[in-house]
Amino acid sequence: MSDLTTSQKFGSGPLSRGSALIYTLLIVELLVLLTAIPGLVAMVLLDRDATNLPLMAACLLPAGPSLSAALYALRHRSRDLAELSPAAAFWRGYKLNFGAALKVWAPYLLMLALVGINLTNFAAAGVPGWWGALLIVLAAGGTLWVLNALVITSLFAFRAADVAKLAAYGLGRFPAATLANACLLIVSGGVVFVATEAALALLASVFAGTLLWNSRAMITEVRQRFTRPDAQ
Repeated sequence: MSDLTTSQKFGSGPLSRGSALIYTLLIVELLVLLTAIPGLVAMVLLDRDATNLPLMAACLLPAGPSLSAALYALRHRSRDLAELSPAAAFWRGYKLNFGAALKVWAPYLLMLALVGINLTNFAAAGVPGWWGALLIVLAAGGTLWVLNALVITSLFAFRAADVAKLAAYGLGRFPAATLANACLLIVSGGVVFVATEAALALLASVFAGTLLWNSRAMITEVRQRFTRPDAQ
């Protein structure tokens, strides 16, 4: 009887579930900042100049594994206040997926840096206008792809090549999720434009939670179609 009373007291009501979610988001946010802040601080200190784009990309390298760990922790969070351990889940996800996350994150940053360099030197290059539009589409598509790739690699154990294929497959297979993620990127860009990259970093756990919510149909299909029943 006492065990039942305790279970009802912690985690069964909307207030308890809301408190558990807020606590989890706060802890995950702190850990994201802890693991990514060296690069973020260096990036904020850099001048906004095209010659610094490769350095900016390097500064963002730690953010990939940090976001991956946040996705893992939020996916495996408990709704019960008596059983919360977001820090343990974050570090477990960080250790499990550090290398896998970098395999998709590093090439994306390299692509983004190259696109940025080309766009900032667009006039001097003397190339046709459609080439600039193509580069913007490539950057936008690559960003949507890497979001899918981070979700997949954070929650499942696939080879990097398979993650890349599944992430690309998800863009067309789940247009509503792709559109929702595009809106998420627009909002994130607005935050950076109005404030700074640091402001966006302070919303990293909310960003990760929204990304998970947008990706739930893709996660379900990947689990059901592309993993073994005994691994689910």
